[in-house]
Amino acid sequence: MTTAQNCLLVFFISMVPLIELRGAIPYGVLFGMPLWLTYIIAIAGNMLPVPIIYLFARRVLEWGADKPVIGGMFSFFLKKGERAGEKLQAKAGRGLYWALLLFVGIPLPGTGAWTGTLAASLLKMDFKKSVLACMGGVLLAGCIMGALSLLGVSAFGVIAG
Repeated sequence: MTTAQNCLLVFFISMVPLIELRGAIPYGVLFGMPLWLTYIIAIAGNMLPVPIIYLFARRVLEWGADKPVIGGMFSFFLKKGERAGEKLQAKAGRGLYWALLLFVGIPLPGTGAWTGTLAASLLKMDFKKSVLACMGGVLLAGCIMGALSLLGVSAFGVIAG
C-alpha cells in the first residue's frame, strides 16, 4: 500500500467507535508510517465526529430506542453513555471536565472520544468545554498509544530478528 492509502486507513480507523486511535496508531506504526504523521492523522480522524456526536447522538439514540429493529442497539448505546456519564460525574464532582479528559485519554476498552462525548452530551455539559476536554484526552491517548506502538514494534523486531 502507498503512504496515501495508509493515511486514509489511519484516518478512517480512528473514526470507528470503540477502535478509534487505539487501533489507528498501532496500524500506522506497524505499516511503517512516521509516528508524527500517524499521530496527526489519527487525532484529526478521532476528533472529526466529536461535535456531531455531542450535538446529535443523544437525539438519535432517544428517537431510535423504541424502534423495532434498531431499538436494542440504540438502547444499549444510550444506557452505556448514561452509565459512563453517571460514573464520571460521581467520581469527578467539580472537576468534571478534567475527569472527561482523563476518561477519554486513558486508552482502555469502553473509553474514548465517542463514549466520552456521548456521556458529556447526556450530562448536558457545556459544548465548548466538552470538546476541549475530549481533544485533550485524544491528544493524551495518542501519546500513550504512540509510545506503546513504538515499544511493541521495537520489541517484536528484537524477538523476530
